[in-house]
Amino acid sequence: MKRLALFAGALALAAPAFAVPQTYVIDNNHTFPSFSYSHFGYTVQTSRFNKTSGRVVLDPDARTGSVDVVIDTLSVDTGSPQFNEHIQGTDFLDTSRYPTATFQSTAVTFDGDRPVAIDGNLTLKGVTRPVSLKVTGYQRMAHPMVKKEAIGANATTTVKRTEFNAGKYAPYVGDDVTINIAIEAIRE
Repeated sequence: MKRLALFAGALALAAPAFAVPQTYVIDNNHTFPSFSYSHFGYTVQTSRFNKTSGRVVLDPDARTGSVDVVIDTLSVDTGSPQFNEHIQGTDFLDTSRYPTATFQSTAVTFDGDRPVAIDGNLTLKGVTRPVSLKVTGYQRMAHPMVKKEAIGANATTTVKRTEFNAGKYAPYVGDDVTINIAIEAIRE
């Protein structure tokens, strides 16, 4: 019996460690989704949202993950209080009826232990459409200030605003909207 217990203990020590998915909470102070579009062909205008929450779950060893993001559309920041109100109106974000936009992943694609694409559903103004985010940067390491593991990524996609019932002035104001998200999250 003693030999069996020693053998089982040795076997347990020799078995490879199994990775466990880790949950990271979005750091609202360092996560800013932004969007840009052509303004009558004169310029490319860029605005951002100042309040974002959510979670990221990653298991780089198993190459699995999930991303859930909630954007407070009332926090839209165009650089102009008057234009913020315009963008929050019924022609665009309609924040009185839809105070949040969400992204929920359906698949995360990895290259080695790094996520390179995230497919999911974007819900904006009550409309849900599939989108694919291209991950253009990724970092996972101990955060030097909070002393916990953290992740950071930049990701981008382009959507048609007319598909989300926000097409006022299209095509003069560009229908294609590029969404960029700079996200940082701290391990729970």
